[in-house]
Amino acid sequence: MKKMLSLAAMFAVLAYASPASAEIKFGGDASVRLRGQFEDYDNGSAEDNEDDLNFAYRVRLKASADLGSGYFFKAMLTSDNAAGGWNTVSDNNREDGEIDISNFYFGRMMENSHYMMGRLPLNSMNNPIFDLAMYPIPTSTGFGAIGIGDQPVGTYNMDRIFGLNYGTKIGDGELNGTLIVLDNDIKDDSVAEGDGLFNDGYALHLSYKANIGDVTVEPQAIIALTDVDGIVYENVSPFVVGANVTIPAGKAKIGLSGFYTASDDDNATGFRPMTGDDPNTTTVESGTHKYLSRIGADVDYSGYLLRLKGQYEGFTAWVDYNHTDDNSRTSVKTADVDYDNLFVWAQYNYKVYESAMGSFSLTPTVRYWALGSEVGSSETDYSRLRTELIATVSF
Repeated sequence: MKKMLSLAAMFAVLAYASPASAEIKFGGDASVRLRGQFEDYDNGSAEDNEDDLNFAYRVRLKASADLGSGYFFKAMLTSDNAAGGWNTVSDNNREDGEIDISNFYFGRMMENSHYMMGRLPLNSMNNPIFDLAMYPIPTSTGFGAIGIGDQPVGTYNMDRIFGLNYGTKIGDGELNGTLIVLDNDIKDDSVAEGDGLFNDGYALHLSYKANIGDVTVEPQAIIALTDVDGIVYENVSPFVVGANVTIPAGKAKIGLSGFYTASDDDNATGFRPMTGDDPNTTTVESGTHKYLSRIGADVDYSGYLLRLKGQYEGFTAWVDYNHTDDNSRTSVKTADVDYDNLFVWAQYNYKVYESAMGSFSLTPTVRYWALGSEVGSSETDYSRLRTELIATVSF
């Protein structure tokens, strides 16, 4: 709380320092959320069902500065806790709720081009390429099941990434390139590939957005420039290619997305991922969760993601389907694993009050994730249903 008050005081002083100071604007939102969660797990020999009623809250503070001549600065402060900024009410309301700098970036907007750098927002909720790039294979951690279902980049990566972006108009559209910094590895120089100064994890995100009549088309690619670390496999160099298409239909919009990813690396490390127990897995007990120990791996996987999305006034819904083949080999994983993910999101945003100063809204939401995995004749099924009611005041 002291940090939050200090930052607010600093912003206030900057805003009114002198007429020559940059024009600074403030805004944000505050939300409370009631969530029902229902999980089911079945691997053929064991079943488990868990239900939970969860109360949470989130505060996001936003600041932007216009420095003139196109130069700008933007930042967002929230609980940077790998849960989308949400804090769950716990321990007799003794939770911390500390406010941190979640993302910030600055740069310059010019007539036909722009550049920006910092912790860049991804807008991954509307662009599933990031989910497929970072979470193509499901696993289980202290946060529970994590996979391409249920917006993992927005939740566990806080919908941001550190990078340097440059965009310019080409033809009727805009080309954007972002150099992404994923991790910082320190190793001694050696004859081994990837060691030394450039052993850090780098990737390049390319996109071109243009209109063909009333239809918006955005082909994209994410290419690993060095070996990078993921939540399942480390020292891998995957790529993702595909496109988003938006089609207007009166007051409605229809979105279509399709992306493909693959990785083939024989000097990687990793573990056999799964959302529950598996006979081919070496696990390490930690409290109530089982973590999979990292070992040498010959990584070979490929997968795709398809999305159909619809928007009409305050209603938004989409369905994702993902299939991934994990043909990787380790000393304990000798069989191929096929994953199928189905994810459905539906919400309605109802404006209770709205003015030039802000708004108050209610948003009922349904999120459903169904995961199936198959190893030979063995099958595992996992599902998670979340029903939410979110009350938000924006200012």
